[in-house]
Order: sequence, then structure tokens, then C-alpha cells
Amino acid sequence: MTKILIAEDEPDIRELVAFTLRFGGYEVVTATNGEEAVNLARQENPDLILLDVRMPRMTGYDACREIKADPNLKMTPVVFLSAKGQESEIQAGIESGAEEYLLKPFAPDQLTRRVQAILAKFGK
Repeated sequence: MTKILIAEDEPDIRELVAFTLRFGGYEVVTATNGEEAVNLARQENPDLILLDVRMPRMTGYDACREIKADPNLKMTPVVFLSAKGQESEIQAGIESGAEEYLLKPFAPDQLTRRVQAILAKFGK
């Protein structure tokens, strides 16, 4: 089963995304901050990582850079989920190593379709 790591500090959003993806047939692991996301990524070796940008302990950008610096995780696609849609924010996300930057809010079916497309692009 395809495993997705979700890092989001807002419990309601984290649970909505997790529920949506579980309903879509994915195994889901959740983290509440960037530091936890990096540690869980190393333990769980997910097929896809969804990161919020603004999180405690470590931003999503910093977490993405750490994940991409790890030889075992560097090929794992990372996608940012953020309400921050300014071009500079999106550019910072891509520069930190993310494959895509999805803006909140999004419809559950939209999220599921994007996740399917990203996984297909990476052969997962």
C-alpha cells in the first residue's frame, strides 16, 4: 500500500487530509511539526510527503531541505500544502526541493487527484 506522510500543525487540517487520503486507499502517517516529519520520514520511508510551510520546531522549507539531503529520501516527492500563495513563498518551496506547491483550501477530491498524479509521475 502506498504510504503518505502528512506534516501539519493544525489538528483539524491534519485530520481532514489524513481522512481524505485514507478514504482514497492510502496508508497515512502524520506529524505535527517539521522536526517530527523529518524523523518519521527516516523511519517510515513514505512514497510521498506532504508538508505545511509554517510549523513549529522546523519550517516545512527546512524539513524539505533535510529530507532531500538524506540519500535514502532524496528521491521521495515532497509537496507543500500551504495557504501562503505568494510567488516568493511558492518559489522558496520549489527551491527547497519540493515537486509541487498546493494551495489551501482545496477540495478533498482535488487533493486526491493531485496525489494520484504526483505518485504516477514518480512511478509509485
